[in-house]
Amino acid sequence: MKRQRHSRILATLGPASSTPERIRELFEAGADVFRLNFSHGSHEDHAARYHTIRQIEKETGRSIGILLDLQGPKLRVGTMKDGRVTLETGQKFRLDLDPAQGTSQRAYLPHPEIFAALEDGTDLLLDDGKLRLRVDSFGQDFAETTVMVGGPLSDRKGVNVPGVVLPISPLTEKDLVDLKFGLELGVDWVALSFVQRPGDIREARELIGDKAWIMAKLEKPQALEHLEEIVQLCDGVMVARGDLGVEVPPQRVPVLQRQIVRTARAAGRPVVVATQMLESMISSPVPTRAEASDVATAIYSGADAVMLSAESAAGQFPLEAVSIMDSIIKEIENDPSWRTILEANHSTAEASTADAICCALRRVASILEPATNVAYTTTGFSALRASRERPIAPILALTPRVETARRLSLAWGVHAVPCEDVSDLGEMIDHATDMAAQHEFAQAGDTIVMIAGVPFGTSGRTNLLHVATVPQK
Repeated sequence: MKRQRHSRILATLGPASSTPERIRELFEAGADVFRLNFSHGSHEDHAARYHTIRQIEKETGRSIGILLDLQGPKLRVGTMKDGRVTLETGQKFRLDLDPAQGTSQRAYLPHPEIFAALEDGTDLLLDDGKLRLRVDSFGQDFAETTVMVGGPLSDRKGVNVPGVVLPISPLTEKDLVDLKFGLELGVDWVALSFVQRPGDIREARELIGDKAWIMAKLEKPQALEHLEEIVQLCDGVMVARGDLGVEVPPQRVPVLQRQIVRTARAAGRPVVVATQMLESMISSPVPTRAEASDVATAIYSGADAVMLSAESAAGQFPLEAVSIMDSIIKEIENDPSWRTILEANHSTAEASTADAICCALRRVASILEPATNVAYTTTGFSALRASRERPIAPILALTPRVETARRLSLAWGVHAVPCEDVSDLGEMIDHATDMAAQHEFAQAGDTIVMIAGVPFGTSGRTNLLHVATVPQK
């Protein structure tokens, strides 16, 4: 199944999209990668969805990526008396390690690591930023605060500590169990929540190895202080605008989104823009005009993928949400100014043979206007470097590894196909032209442009560019 667009759609599965029939409908409507959100649902639920996706993949012949999204640390207050209290602006309020039910004067905060990281004047945000507390004094087991923005506070609401690096791992005990389960299933990507520093990626890499690609969810402002290093260490990036939008002023989010997308594109890492893209479609069959513009902005900036969360997982109109997102992407990619904007935002290539070949691919493709570009790749490296260049024609990635094909389903412009390996140039040309025709990317007489690494089968060595014509059969 050939997609008529370059940017990809990442759709979250959940109660509204659990049946095999509905998952297949979402795939046919345009979902390229499916997200299993381990903040919700049981292992049995996720396993059933995983196997359904693999069956659809087998039936349709198109590689489908599966992303495991780890919950990460969840910082929350305890329970409140009668389930809810009200904090008045200007009043004093205490947070401590006493597990007793909270009142309008104090609450249980079962996170000593927060107290250990506090400074006088630190802001604490409760309930997605609806309440704001200013720290006046603190110790190892308490914080005395002043309520700067008051309101109702109910049981187990979340706590954010903007501007502070917390001394905690992004992987909780629950995450470790979920990660082991997901890797045994065979997920293709692991989304790492609560990334604060480069060491968080290294910690995850030691556990995951090459069993899956790692996506860093950038939702903590502290991570942006090390953005380039984090991007270099991971395999992909997600602009997680939910928590990010809580910890930074809303007017900063679009600026940071552009910065993250630009940095990821320059490094050749797939980048996903996520959270509230079509939020109103949880309960409405059509998005707002502002939401359509939000998706369009991500596509104009060259993002590899846009993501649906509750819209496809728990909303009333999951199929419509995917269909409309697909339509928005196609509309933008048919706008003549879209290509102009992509070119204007193109990053300078690295001084490497692989990037020189891929830059040449882009230039050759712009002159010859081939039906498709073909990238022979074992690890996915060649296809990702070609995708980084954002060529006009789609990229048909041919790989001997099915896991590589699935991982590449998130990359801009890449249609990845598992196939047998090749051993020489003649075999490469014959195989590339056959596969391009078989998958309806080219027909007899069309030009295709190929890149590969020689000697064949050597990963990370893109050093060959070849132009061929699809022969008559």
